[in-house]
Amino acid sequence: MLIDREKSRAVGQNMLSRLVQTFLQGVLVLAPVGVTIWMILVLFNAVDNILPSILHSIVPSFVGIDSEGNLKKIPGLGFVVVLLFVLIMGWVSSTFVFGKVLSFVDRVLEKTPGVKIIYTSVKDLLEAFAGNKKKFDKPVLVNIDGADIWRVGFITQKTVINFGLEDHVAVYVPHAYAISGILFFVPSHKIKPLTNISAADAMKFAISGGVTEV
Repeated sequence: MLIDREKSRAVGQNMLSRLVQTFLQGVLVLAPVGVTIWMILVLFNAVDNILPSILHSIVPSFVGIDSEGNLKKIPGLGFVVVLLFVLIMGWVSSTFVFGKVLSFVDRVLEKTPGVKIIYTSVKDLLEAFAGNKKKFDKPVLVNIDGADIWRVGFITQKTVINFGLEDHVAVYVPHAYAISGILFFVPSHKIKPLTNISAADAMKFAISGGVTEV
């Protein structure tokens, strides 16, 4: 009788363990999709909330008013406007004249006290991930914590001699499940270039905590 109870308990614990594992697997599958969709919806809803007021001030007849006296929203208009705006900015920025204007504005903002800190930080961060000046395109294994312990990182500067360190490189190590990381100055002999995987796969692997397969 006692053996039967122990078997039943073991079976119950095994089923519970499988249910928990299956649930966590579902969370891992749905979380990235859910967070991405949520961020997109927040962006487009913000634009949808702002656009009616702007359009009403320009073309009052284009946006109607509901029974409560509020401006009517046009579903999906925010998505279309954001998409068109990004496409137009991408096309215009590639033209010669507008490129010169952007370069002038860029120089002004980079020399404006206070503003330049925020502007250059955001600009460098975005250029590190995209554009023609991508920085996180050299994935490496970096030895920091111990003789046989390695982290996934990205070389951002091949030399840091200006900091008084010869034969060192700047390596950015991203944190898992966070938009953050740590910059290390590491001796060149303590890094191993990753040549068998892409920079994007290395970044996904590091940020996912090793869950993503490469």
